[in-house]
Amino acid sequence: MFSWLGKQGGGRERGGGTDVVQTVTGGLRDLYLRKLLPLEEHYRFHDFHSPALEEADFENKPMVLLVGQYSTGKTTFIRYLLEQDFPGMRIGPEPTTDSFIAVMYGDAEGNVPGNALVVDPKKPFRKLSRFGNAFLNRFMCSQLPNQVLKSISIIDSPGILSGEKQRISRGYDFCQVLQWFAERVDRIILLFDAHKLDISDEFSEAIKSFRGQDDKIRVVLNKADQVDTQQLMRVYGALMWSLGKVINTPEVLRVYIGSFWSNPLRNTENRRLFEAEAQDLFKDIQGLPQKAAVRKLNDLIKRARLAKVHAYIISYLKKEMPSVFGKENKKKELISRLPEIYIQLQREYHISAGDFPEVKKMQELLESYDFTKFHSLKPKLIEAVDNMLANKIASLMNLIRQEESNMPTEIVHGGAFDGTMAGPFGHGYGEGAKEGADEEEWVVAKDKPAYDEIFYTLSPINGKISGISAKKEMVTSKLPNSVLGKIWKLADCDGDGMLDDEEFALAKHLIKIKLDGYELPGTLPSHLVPPSHRKPFQTAE
Repeated sequence: MFSWLGKQGGGRERGGGTDVVQTVTGGLRDLYLRKLLPLEEHYRFHDFHSPALEEADFENKPMVLLVGQYSTGKTTFIRYLLEQDFPGMRIGPEPTTDSFIAVMYGDAEGNVPGNALVVDPKKPFRKLSRFGNAFLNRFMCSQLPNQVLKSISIIDSPGILSGEKQRISRGYDFCQVLQWFAERVDRIILLFDAHKLDISDEFSEAIKSFRGQDDKIRVVLNKADQVDTQQLMRVYGALMWSLGKVINTPEVLRVYIGSFWSNPLRNTENRRLFEAEAQDLFKDIQGLPQKAAVRKLNDLIKRARLAKVHAYIISYLKKEMPSVFGKENKKKELISRLPEIYIQLQREYHISAGDFPEVKKMQELLESYDFTKFHSLKPKLIEAVDNMLANKIASLMNLIRQEESNMPTEIVHGGAFDGTMAGPFGHGYGEGAKEGADEEEWVVAKDKPAYDEIFYTLSPINGKISGISAKKEMVTSKLPNSVLGKIWKLADCDGDGMLDDEEFALAKHLIKIKLDGYELPGTLPSHLVPPSHRKPFQTAE
């Protein structure tokens, strides 16, 4: 899709004193290093929020993070997408996956342990070393030659359990690790089991750690074939109610319902629903490579806004500190007054409240710092970031559009994605306007006798009815005029403004397609062209 997917070299070249950006990735990396990183380092942004970005963070493939309670089918979901086992995979009804597993492309199958993984400059995981050995011993990379993994990487996470003991026994801050991944992945998929909708304390904390990444979150209600239609309706309602208590957004999250494994469905009542939902989810994942550059650009903008706010907070705390006596008491006072300071900074610098970090978390972090060692506000650093946001980002957006128009569209291929693309088992095959595509007989013929009865009640002249007569019958479908107008254009094959018996039958067939919930075709498919109109119709084309 984008030229940066195949280029590892520099992102700009100098000529005439100006920077000419060659690739989107190169431009993003250059802006970060020259404009944003100096601000982050000056105000210790990396100690409070997120580690510095590295080369691999700009070059890596799109990543998908799977999160859910134990036995909701996370590992099975990966196996379903890849259509093959991967090294380190364990599946069972008990909590089996106790590690974070990065499933990535490799020429040969194998595992790379966490401690070796975080020193590899080609992988985007180097900054995970700060979580210590307790985490690194529970982190690994599973590599295998799979077509799906040529376009995306998948992160499998440990199953979330309920109870305080499980949270403590991990030995590392599970939610902080999830937050680190959430800031860098392209899609976060929360998996739920149709029989396990409760959201435990740790799962609730995990979801809250995704604050600010709401646009990346999708929800999968898995194992939905184990309940009937009535139960599924209740399960869906209960899931939305549970999510509403932990995800504080006015928008409703997109929930995909299905059974994502390769075994036979236990309940086939909702087969068509599951197929449609799976197709929608596949399209969402397949589009990630195409949207990767925009996602990285969006994440850089979010990071820049947060870094600016952080600089204002730190410099304000520095300004308020006494030079000699009472430093500790003043520090305690400033920490307790942090909500008021936020409001003051909002008014002074015209900043949205949503750009500020969480108050409670910031107060906890500030406890361990000496405010006198903070830096005062440097307008030049702020101006550099403002210039980046106001001018440089716009040029990168133009470059993204150019690369989109010049490069072929890249989507995820292989595995389960290929099984739904073509052939009789592709989504929508033989349905709606595609019905009868592989049959010799005209598909409308089976209903034509019933349509002929209506046709002859409309008083045809010389074998044809006028547009006014056709309209009187067509509006009985209660479809809007915009839809009926499109049906008329499709059915009037010879364009004479009148319909013969075959054209009228075709119009009624297209109305039936629309009433059954299918979309109308943009142009009339060859198998729907009435037999008496096929030769002149094709000649006209």
